[in-house]
Amino acid sequence: MPRINLLPWRAELRQRRKKEFFTALLATVLFGGLLVYASKLTVQGWISTQNKRNELLRTEIAELERQIKEIENLETQKARLIARMEIIDRLQRSRPEVVHLFDEIVNAVPEGVYLTQVTQSDSRIQIKGMAESSTRVSTFMRNIDNSEHLRDPGLDVVETVSSGPGRSSQFTIFARQVPMAEEEPAEAQTTARARR
Repeated sequence: MPRINLLPWRAELRQRRKKEFFTALLATVLFGGLLVYASKLTVQGWISTQNKRNELLRTEIAELERQIKEIENLETQKARLIARMEIIDRLQRSRPEVVHLFDEIVNAVPEGVYLTQVTQSDSRIQIKGMAESSTRVSTFMRNIDNSEHLRDPGLDVVETVSSGPGRSSQFTIFARQVPMAEEEPAEAQTTARARR
């Protein structure tokens, strides 16, 4: 039987397998390195994109906060303007009140009564004067009570003083002026009753 020496063939096979193993190992290491590098690039891309989004959000939030402050300032200015408009409107409505007040006082003063002083503090009016008798003062108070623009007459002082040949009564009366705003609903109610 012939003898075949397989040692060189086995050595070659071993060398080839070793070479293939190192080649596969190198390919695996290269593939793993590429995979890690690609993963790193992908994650960095995600982070960069997210940072851009975050920066955009920060910019938009800052813009919205600026707009909110601007709106708050506008709301404050609006409230101030509305308050001014209400004051102007109230003043506009109260302009004819003085005319009505003096007209009512003139209409309420009976014969024999002379006014010396009329003072107003808010809606409270103080009227000082002289009358020929105390009955004329009570007539004056009744006239004030029946007036459209004056209410709640109250007598503070009545003094009888000697003036020349006769005697007269010196008086102080308080009354309340009815604002025009209070009169309008009363007039509207009167009109509504008349329509019924």
